[in-house]
Amino acid sequence: MSSKSLLDPELAPLLDAWPTVTLNAETLPAIRKSRAELAASAGPLPDTVTLETRHVPGPCGAPDVAVRLIRPVNAARNAPAILHLHGGGYVLDSSDPTHAQSVAWATQFGATVASVDYRLAPETQAPGAVEDGYAALAWLHREAGTLQIDTSRIAVAGESAGGGLAAALALLVRDRAEFSFCHQQLIFPMLDDRTAVRTDLSTVYGEFIWTPASNHFGWSALLGHAPGLDGVSPYAAPARAEDLAGLPPAFLATGALDLFTEENLDYARRLMAAGVPTELHVYPGAPHAFMAWGEAGVSRRYARDALSAMARGLGV
Repeated sequence: MSSKSLLDPELAPLLDAWPTVTLNAETLPAIRKSRAELAASAGPLPDTVTLETRHVPGPCGAPDVAVRLIRPVNAARNAPAILHLHGGGYVLDSSDPTHAQSVAWATQFGATVASVDYRLAPETQAPGAVEDGYAALAWLHREAGTLQIDTSRIAVAGESAGGGLAAALALLVRDRAEFSFCHQQLIFPMLDDRTAVRTDLSTVYGEFIWTPASNHFGWSALLGHAPGLDGVSPYAAPARAEDLAGLPPAFLATGALDLFTEENLDYARRLMAAGVPTELHVYPGAPHAFMAWGEAGVSRRYARDALSAMARGLGV
């Protein structure tokens, strides 16, 4: 059954602007190239913020990690910070396409936004990406005085694969007990490799933008083997974690047509059962990455909900 009849009519232009493609080893180079060219064509940032790229020490034996800092021009002392991890199925993109969101966070919350250009799969398999995120967080703590940030108000956020990485990093930070997050913002997070091998999912999930075939490729690239096998680390697939207690308060959002809907619902349920304050939104008629078409009413509702949740999480 096609889900097109369920699509919010205001989102129909999104499918024309962002046609669904199959991601695999053969198409990956060309898709990376086209996405990089699109990101490079974006206009300059407003003069209310500054953009700086830092190369910070990476995990032991690994290369430095590029961190893009977007900050208000007149940043206040003891400001909050957001560690952001971009999407792209673990195999695509950089932090560049997310600058508009980072500008909104920086200007509305006075926050320092640190977007991590983590290493991509299949060139780097798990746990490389999450360790890059941890290295960036450690650097934020070391440089907190210079950056004038309040280390008790650092949130972690991400979309799609970045949402999965944000959830994995929250688990890693909890378990290592060196640092902490005040909030986790998980936007249609890619949490569970087992979704890639499920045969019982409704066909209304994942018809557009991010498909089951692309999902299988993304997980295989990250794990270095077929998804769904035993022994997958929760720092790669957070849904594999047995215990979710002690994690920071969470905001989860997904579209009702997203391939990740069921794994997101289950993760939210488990967070709540573990005593983690959790806010969950499911937007009807919305596929993966729906907010890219910002003119739609459902996208505006998402933006309102997500900004409100981040403000509360940061204590702004």
